Parts: sequence; structure tokens; C-alpha cells
Amino acid sequence: MPIIKSAKKAARQTVKRTAKNTAIKKNIKTALKSFKKSPTAAKASKVQSEYDKAVKKGLLKKNTASRRKAAVAKIAKAAGAKPATAAKKPTVTKKPAAKKPATTTKKPAVAKKAAIKKPAAKSKTTKTPAKKA
Repeated sequence: MPIIKSAKKAARQTVKRTAKNTAIKKNIKTALKSFKKSPTAAKASKVQSEYDKAVKKGLLKKNTASRRKAAVAKIAKAAGAKPATAAKKPTVTKKPAAKKPATTTKKPAVAKKAAIKKPAAKSKTTKTPAKKA
């Protein structure tokens, strides 16, 4: 058992984090088992969503989740499960706005003052004379 106050707190935090991480891993595993049993697009989406949540919570790295999601997509494709496509919104073409005539006059350019440069600071390195043998 920890004796120091900060060590006690760290132990409490570790217990909470472990419980959270275990729950996230369990959700991924159950979704993956369900998907592998009968691959459908909805189940593939659920598995990929769980991987995204794990990345968001910091349990998995982004590329690891990406690799695993790609494997899920490969299984779904082999099983013939078609992904549900999102409903496309109709594209509305907007007419270009009429250009307004330029009524503003330009202000005369103001000459900028030259920046005053400060001399570089001298370094204080001293050379030690060589010792005679």
C-alpha cells in the first residue's frame, strides 16, 4: 500500500482508468464478435464507431484503429455487406452576386520609417593563455 498522499491518489486514479479502459475494450470485443458472427453493414459501422471512441479516449492510437477498421471493412466487403450510404443533400447552385462598383478611393501610401537596428551584443568569452611546460 502506498504511504505518500500523492501515491495514494495515483493508485485511486489507476483503478478508475483501468475500469474505464476495460469497459471500452469490452465494448469493442463484443461488437467485433457480433460482427464476425453475422457481418452486416450496421454491425461494421458499430465496430468502427467503437474504435473511433477508443481513439478519442486515448486508449488506441489513430493508426492502430485505422488498421483495424480497414480489416473490418475488408471482412464486410468479402461477406457482401454493403455500407449504408448517407442521404445526399441536393446541391443548390447559387447565382453569383452582382459586383458592386468601386466607389471608394484609395488612400495615399504612407512611407514607413526605417527600423533602427541595435548593435549585436558582445559575447564575453575569455581566452585562457596556454600553459608553458
